[in-house]
Amino acid sequence: MTLLAWAVLGLLSGFVASKIINKSGNGFVLDIGLGIAGAVVGAWLFQTFAMAGVSELNLQSFCVGIIGALALLLAYYLLVRRSR
Repeated sequence: MTLLAWAVLGLLSGFVASKIINKSGNGFVLDIGLGIAGAVVGAWLFQTFAMAGVSELNLQSFCVGIIGALALLLAYYLLVRRSR
């Protein structure tokens, strides 16, 4: 996938995941950053466990990105809550 496709997938995945977790989102920059990182983490996890991961801009890749972004958002909120 191209960098632009990763950015689009990450933005959408991060936005959906942040709405699932937080309902209000975390801001554009944090959403896209966690979304892109989540897409990468999700693709890596799916490939590690011998499942199809992110191959192109499609529904399966979008779901993998959301799963990865959800995992990163949960970890982020756990770390933020512990530091307060």
